[in-house]
Amino acid sequence: MIRVLYFARLRDVFNCSEETLPMPAPATVGALLAILAERGGVWADELLGNKVFRVAINQEMASLSDEIPAGAEVAIFPPVTGG
Repeated sequence: MIRVLYFARLRDVFNCSEETLPMPAPATVGALLAILAERGGVWADELLGNKVFRVAINQEMASLSDEIPAGAEVAIFPPVTGG
């Protein structure tokens, strides 16, 4: 199982701040995003469209091909700007 956290605009549009999911197969960021996008609607709009977001595994930035270890915390969030 993995814990998936959603932040900022994604938390708002998904109406969900976190959930626990079974490990995707293969266990990569890209596979997880594909599974979430298959839910359709706002999930597909946010994760497959032109919207920008970042992914971190256990608080370290990740790319689509990065593997997700069992029990990991995966965060999905828009880029952060300072000011």
